[in-house]
Amino acid sequence: MLDLLAEKKEFTVSEISFAIKQLVETSFSSVRVKGEIFGAKRADSGHWYLSLKDENSLLSAVCWRGIANNLSVKIADGLEVVATGKITTFNGRSSYQLVIEKLEIAGEGALLKLLEERKQQFFKEGLFEAAHKQKIPYLPQTIGVITSPTGAVIRDIIHRIRDRFPTRIIVWPTLVQGEGAAEKIAAAINGFNNLPNNSPNRPDVLIVARGGGSLEDLWPFNEEIVVRAVYNSKIPLISAVGHETDTMLIDYAADVRAPTPTGAAEFAVPVKSELYNGLLTTDLRLKNATFRYFSELQKYLEALGHGIPSLKQIVLENQQKIDDRTERLQNAFTNLLKDKINSLKLTNLKPFYIKTITETKKESLKNLALRLEAVSVDSVLKRGFAWISDDKFQTIYDTNSAKRARDLHIRFADGIVKTRVTERDCAVQGDLFDDL
Repeated sequence: MLDLLAEKKEFTVSEISFAIKQLVETSFSSVRVKGEIFGAKRADSGHWYLSLKDENSLLSAVCWRGIANNLSVKIADGLEVVATGKITTFNGRSSYQLVIEKLEIAGEGALLKLLEERKQQFFKEGLFEAAHKQKIPYLPQTIGVITSPTGAVIRDIIHRIRDRFPTRIIVWPTLVQGEGAAEKIAAAINGFNNLPNNSPNRPDVLIVARGGGSLEDLWPFNEEIVVRAVYNSKIPLISAVGHETDTMLIDYAADVRAPTPTGAAEFAVPVKSELYNGLLTTDLRLKNATFRYFSELQKYLEALGHGIPSLKQIVLENQQKIDDRTERLQNAFTNLLKDKINSLKLTNLKPFYIKTITETKKESLKNLALRLEAVSVDSVLKRGFAWISDDKFQTIYDTNSAKRARDLHIRFADGIVKTRVTERDCAVQGDLFDDL
């Protein structure tokens, strides 16, 4: 193209621009450029416009919306990255730029800086709060493991769980490294949580595990999508990523952080033999405590019993009291009878004295009878008196009572007269009745 153009003495602007564009794009169709992001700006269209700089130069760059939305690294000023793409020209300004197709963190230092920034951001949002942590169930029925289906990690977890307390394990295979791993890890966490609560496949606890590696290898476990999935998990979650010295952001969001995948298995289930021995020990202690309790109670009751007389002794003492009272009662009756007999003994009385007493008693009785006869109703009626009563034979004492009664009974010594009292003249009408 340059040779053809060189044969001409004059060129149009478009010809020169097109020739340069072809030259640049052919020579730099795939490049990796390391630099610090500067002046990053997201347009309304979703495209990102930025520059990559080093100590001496500045390179314009663009990342189209479709690529930007799938980047594993968030575009931000000050971040040192390695951008993969192609160099192209922009004819409208006679400039060139890098079209970014892939973006990676450049070096561990840059990664650590980004890690700290995300950590502080998530701390402010409360994603690492201790109050949000869930308790790991003591004896889970089902354990869900999110990890690579191949490799030593899953084998170590299964082996350790079978050794300690054989439990049902469901493995959700997923990528744990490289592009797209973060999205698949988050999808696995959400997938387990989306199972119905009554589903037999819904785990009681989750383990997210991966073996050791570099910071770049473990980077998916620092991604925001994974951290938020862990925070939102309704199933208690144990993180076991890398070696004991490795600390990822997932560890802060998890309910429990295990130093290794094997350690996660130990957090998930107890040792069956230890649990069994513990139950035997507890059972023995309970039996011994129960035996001691009842033994002490028996001794206490026996001590109380020493101060209480025996039932036989109580019965014998009361029988003795009854015998004593019976004897005293019999003697009392005997003495009383003797006293009465002595009072009635007439051996020292003379016959004429007894006759005098009898006649005196008869005379007194006769006088009492005469006095009683003198005050009887019949005696009073024979002396000329009358007894006035109503039809119910209730005594009438005055005229008002007589007017109210209307019908009167007048009793004489030889019979009863029935009369009626009128309201006007109190006239008396009557019939003679025979004596009742």
